[in-house]
Amino acid sequence: MSNSVALKASARVHGANVKDLRKAGQIPVVVYGNKVENTLLQVEEMLLKKAHMKAGESTLVELDVEGKKIPVLFHSVDLDPVSDRMIHVDFYAVDMKKEVEAEVQIRFENESPAVKDGAILVTASHTVMVQALPAKLPHDLAIDLSKLADMGGTLTAADLIIPDGVTLISDPETVIVIAQEPRAEVVEEVAPAADAAAAGATPAAEGAAAPAEGEKKE
Repeated sequence: MSNSVALKASARVHGANVKDLRKAGQIPVVVYGNKVENTLLQVEEMLLKKAHMKAGESTLVELDVEGKKIPVLFHSVDLDPVSDRMIHVDFYAVDMKKEVEAEVQIRFENESPAVKDGAILVTASHTVMVQALPAKLPHDLAIDLSKLADMGGTLTAADLIIPDGVTLISDPETVIVIAQEPRAEVVEEVAPAADAAAAGATPAAEGAAAPAEGEKKE
């Protein structure tokens, strides 16, 4: 398959302890979909991590299971909450002749004139949903920041560069990025010491002596 990521997997022994697999550097995975019954497999952790970094959720993976090639997409990735390492992955087997929906990352291109003028670039959405044949699914979609010329302006999903054969499923009005006007700095004024009365203080008259201990003040 062109524009796909190759990944080798091996059959998992039924009833194998997944903790033991992970200790041995293998990650348990499941493949299902496209008339494929739930198939229990295992993949070397480093190879699986590299494949996910390259493929994301929308690039085809050619899963080689002991010589049998299965076109799949990463469907879900479970991470350990402490170590952030992969602990389980679900692959969805696709029919190359049927369109599928997938979440695609957004890639920013060029520079915004508004940002050059001092605006702050705020990303509102990092992904959008698209529909296409598996072989036509894009790894990411580009948006041209040079169109963001005005302070306070926005670019939406309608501004994405969509290749032929791909349909945008997300609302075209979904805001992708905003050229936010920077906040004005607030300068705090310090009140003069002579304004102590504002703080409730009553200074003694210049030259006035404090009453001696035990002396009654008149």
